[in-house]
Amino acid sequence: MVDDLKTETSRRAIDLDDHTVAMLRRHRRQRLEAQMASGRRDEDGFVFAKADGSPVHPDFISQTFERTVAKLDVPRIRLHDLRHTHATILLQQNVHPKVVSERLGHSSIAFTMTVYQHVMPGMQAEAAATFGTAVFGE
Repeated sequence: MVDDLKTETSRRAIDLDDHTVAMLRRHRRQRLEAQMASGRRDEDGFVFAKADGSPVHPDFISQTFERTVAKLDVPRIRLHDLRHTHATILLQQNVHPKVVSERLGHSSIAFTMTVYQHVMPGMQAEAAATFGTAVFGE
């Protein structure tokens, strides 16, 4: 575990979908196999770790991601942008903003809604249609 986190809500548990869990399990199995082959033992269990099991610096992960994106024929995106994409998709799929806020570790739902208000215009029309169907059966 890492002790020096940005905020109190930085340490949190979130549910993961089955596909992500399967990928993480494969990654963990590969790391365990590599450890067994090398005779080293990783006691901390970091997802992203050096060969000796110690955590890699977050900047290294971001830089590796940026280099990978640069090699691909895709629009430039930062690793942190995936967090924003995650929240946007959840809100567009009508996941309650409180749940999205908790997943992101935001201090309040108001902050989440301020940051992601651009997602809301299309959702307003959908809410009106849902209401119309519920009340008028149309």
